[in-house]
Amino acid sequence: MVITIPLVLLLAVALLLLLRFKAVGAGVAVVVALFGFYLADTGAADTVNQLVTAVTGALADAGR
Repeated sequence: MVITIPLVLLLAVALLLLLRFKAVGAGVAVVVALFGFYLADTGAADTVNQLVTAVTGALADAGR
């Protein structure tokens, strides 16, 4: 049985944990979120998507 979790959900949980344990402030969290939205509108979005796909594929293959 394969369970998939969206990467956005994992990143949201990580951000919430960082905020909870005061590793980052609310201002930093907002800046990071805005950076992600602006990055998605650039030409780098395809490269970032390909990189994330390659890393998650490698991690999935390593678990087998």
